[in-house]
Amino acid sequence: MGPDGYEIVPADRCGRQVLRVRRGGMLVADCLSVEEVARFVDLADLCEVIPLPRAGGDLRTAVR
Repeated sequence: MGPDGYEIVPADRCGRQVLRVRRGGMLVADCLSVEEVARFVDLADLCEVIPLPRAGGDLRTAVR
């Protein structure tokens, strides 16, 4: 996750792995390299979001 609602997730496009950039849930770009991602968001501002299990089976997230 990044500032201003940016999210970068791995995805598959036409059998090729890409880094999908979304903002507010909307697709911004499918990037083939980290350098391409850096055109949209400062890489230093990204943080990893890890889903954590909760009692009762619900999931919470923690930022690392």
